[in-house]
Amino acid sequence: MITRVEQPNLLMHTHQRLRRALCAAAASLLTASACAPAVPDGASAATPSAHGHLLIVGGGTQPAELVERFVELAGGPGRARIAVVPMASEAAEESGREKAADLRRLGADAFVLNLSRAQALTDSAARLLNGATGVWFSGGDQSRLTAVLAGTPTLDAIRARWRAGAVVAGTSAGAAVMPDSMLTGNQVRAGTDTVGYYGDEYPDVRRGAIQVVAGLGFLPGTLIDQHFIRRERHNRLLAAVLERPTLLGVGIDESTALEVAPDGRWTVRGASAVFVYDARDARVTPASAPVLGASAIRTHLLVPGTVFDPATGRATLP
Repeated sequence: MITRVEQPNLLMHTHQRLRRALCAAAASLLTASACAPAVPDGASAATPSAHGHLLIVGGGTQPAELVERFVELAGGPGRARIAVVPMASEAAEESGREKAADLRRLGADAFVLNLSRAQALTDSAARLLNGATGVWFSGGDQSRLTAVLAGTPTLDAIRARWRAGAVVAGTSAGAAVMPDSMLTGNQVRAGTDTVGYYGDEYPDVRRGAIQVVAGLGFLPGTLIDQHFIRRERHNRLLAAVLERPTLLGVGIDESTALEVAPDGRWTVRGASAVFVYDARDARVTPASAPVLGASAIRTHLLVPGTVFDPATGRATLP
């Protein structure tokens, strides 16, 4: 049964002149985007995109400021219409109901979209997202969420709302699903487990240990790990990034969020910090090497108020 609960209520001057002249001469043939000014040398390659914000929370307790920011990005009290998508949780119905209630207390019109795979495949479920200005993915197990939504009209509808300007947010598992490459939390263990080697511990950095599958694709070019500092997950994210050095590794701690603006820049909000592992220019041992090693990895520790440009790899600290 679909649970749906509602409440009322971003060369020089010569090149730029030439570009403008060409655009004026061919205005009937060229699009406005083709006539946009060139990006100056040294400027960010990030450009405004036709979509809304992302608010990616690293799990744990959510400070009031983060939830209030989510409602603000969704339109603010009295205007925000938010779908809570709780299927990552084992107790999806209860989890969704509690989050929707929290959002209503902040003046949002919040409803729960708790779906099975069969329901997510229907156009009727997708239409429930009409007019939504925000979507919240709850915590739990990210694989449960992707199993329900991947390749469905409902996910298409969420993406459509995001392209129309809605904010898409999630915490913990709801954060892990944001990239197009997703950490599942599963690992391949070599030989016999060592003492104290449990599912949430990653005692080494090596190849083939970390499972990565397809995510939901809202933040391409990244791998997101959550509860990052609190649960000491550096080994997991570093190993995964060194095997995929074109991807930025983003470790978001608890009670902390990464806000991704439509221009592509990231802002850190909340109580702790975000680690970024950038191996795009690193030297990594080849896949045939017996061990995984690397040099010239760039590491950023981004505290609240930091703005980071993933296109240039530059951070502006507060």
